[in-house]
Amino acid sequence: MAESESTEMYLKTILELECGDEPVAISQIAERLGVSAVSANEMIKRLIEREMLVHMPYKGVRLTELGRRRGRSVQRRHRLWECFLVDSLSIPWDRAHDLACRLEHATADEVTEALAAFLGHPKTCPHGNIIPLADGTLEEPPVVPLSELEVGQSGHVARIYREETTLLEYLAERGILPGLPVRVEDIAPYNGPLTVRVGDREHVLGREIAVHILVDLD
Repeated sequence: MAESESTEMYLKTILELECGDEPVAISQIAERLGVSAVSANEMIKRLIEREMLVHMPYKGVRLTELGRRRGRSVQRRHRLWECFLVDSLSIPWDRAHDLACRLEHATADEVTEALAAFLGHPKTCPHGNIIPLADGTLEEPPVVPLSELEVGQSGHVARIYREETTLLEYLAERGILPGLPVRVEDIAPYNGPLTVRVGDREHVLGREIAVHILVDLD
């Protein structure tokens, strides 16, 4: 793997693992990327030296402004390619993510902006996630994980995050897609699964799935 591609993968992964202002543990990064802790530490050290990350002792790392801009650039390319694959090539919704992961590292800025213009400057990818602007800014409207809703609460599926092929395939098979109305019908005791109505279909979803379905509440 090329150094630039590896850098982009790390920055994008850290963006995806961020939770508020909390540092991201290096062990989480290694697990997400499927690499050893030694490999992750070596790459993290290089990114710190290049001023893309800062290290918080015993806690993890945070993105610098430079690192965040680079990570957002990768997200922009990825989500634009997802739009192209689904809307222009009719690639299935659940397969576009993996294909976009390959294309995102081989796309020059000039091609990225030409792609955005060709697509009509879409605001979101097919999975509902906001596409960062060319300058790296990203404004995400407030949403709530489906796993946090109470019985009787309703809204619309806003986006699926974080995108993973197995998750997307699972949701595609059940027709759980952004834009559809969703309502929690029941919650099993002891933090059990949720019975939800999405569109005109009812589903029982474990919390490991529901946490990735982000809802715009009514």
